[in-house]
Amino acid sequence: MLSENKKDQLYKVFTDPIHGFVHVPKGQTLRLLDHPYVQRLRRIRQLGLAYTVFPGAEHSRFSHALGAVGLMLKMLTTLRDKNTTINNQEVEGVLAAILLHDIGHGPFSHTLEHTLVADFNHEMMTLALMKQLNAEFNGGLETAIQIFTDQYSKPFLHQLISSQLDADRLDYIKRDSFYTGVLEGSIGIDRIIKTLRVHNGSIVIEKKGIYAVENYIMARRFMYMQVYLHKTVLSADMLIRSVFRRAADLVTEGYQLNFPSQAIRYFLEQRPSAKKGISQELLQHYVMLDDADVLMCLKFWQHEKDPILADLCTRFLNRRFFRATALNNKLSPEDKHRYRLATSKILRSMRMPFDEKTAGYYFGTTETRNEAYRFERSGIYIMEQPGVAVEFSKAADARHIEALSHPIVKHYAIHLKELKS
Repeated sequence: MLSENKKDQLYKVFTDPIHGFVHVPKGQTLRLLDHPYVQRLRRIRQLGLAYTVFPGAEHSRFSHALGAVGLMLKMLTTLRDKNTTINNQEVEGVLAAILLHDIGHGPFSHTLEHTLVADFNHEMMTLALMKQLNAEFNGGLETAIQIFTDQYSKPFLHQLISSQLDADRLDYIKRDSFYTGVLEGSIGIDRIIKTLRVHNGSIVIEKKGIYAVENYIMARRFMYMQVYLHKTVLSADMLIRSVFRRAADLVTEGYQLNFPSQAIRYFLEQRPSAKKGISQELLQHYVMLDDADVLMCLKFWQHEKDPILADLCTRFLNRRFFRATALNNKLSPEDKHRYRLATSKILRSMRMPFDEKTAGYYFGTTETRNEAYRFERSGIYIMEQPGVAVEFSKAADARHIEALSHPIVKHYAIHLKELKS
């Protein structure tokens, strides 16, 4: 066991409200932590616009990444203590991969992911940035990239980063529960980590950890129901997307829009696509973006001459969101048309432009899916007997968990509060 003095020489210690002290190894991991791509995550909220509903949800992607590193170190220590061979290069690779797993997120995390760039998801940008860093670090991230993309010879290392029970999920469920105050999201992380082991090249849980895993699956279900898919968060998401759709439409029409953010200017004027991959130009502008760019645009555009853009921005800044109404079924095209016509009439009464296209900024539909556990893809396995691992929902004490694998699908209409559903 290392003395505290020796630990201080090998690690930089951060104080975290969720996990206590987080030890980050000095060397490549710490240099990555200090890189601008990672430091940018301090300026991106972990839960996007959930802070508009849960006042404490102001924590950043950076704190989550740091917490995940701390959990990963504990996981690796547990597996090594159980005679799993993990060499120092693999440790460094796994730590780099978990630290960088979120660097591709844009402003407010998922909120504008498909609005600013076409044919895009944040995982594409994460991998592009990891490759860029690999070049900067003279090939030092080769192992990390192989593990991240599940191309490494030890699949269990990828499972620690991305699976039904990984360091990423364990941290964000616990962290998001703490900062939102939703106590149902609290989970026994230490118990789960202490019962990890590798069996036939894959991560499994010892039988004594079965109830901690059950609690984790239930907590995940509750957090999606109460936080991640909260209907007011859905409404806030649509409102801010409407702002940027309107801004993009104005730019296309030749309107001289005031841009306080040069990065936002690039995305609205160039309308980039990632269909053919992430270009260097797109990458360079993307890493300039964070929550501050979006908020600054909202503050500037609330004073624009265009009444629609000004109204949408003012609504967001003053938290006058649209209403999200739960529906029994998905709306038909005819029903959507009826809603838009009704929205146009309300806009007319407000002396706003009132055609059906304009109504589209004030009305929309969305579908949510809550899947707490998807065993048919990459399930969690329990060591019921020595040398025998079974999928969690088939384990003797957890057969009721199969019911949680069925998705709960909900449909919503998001509309002006003046519009009666």
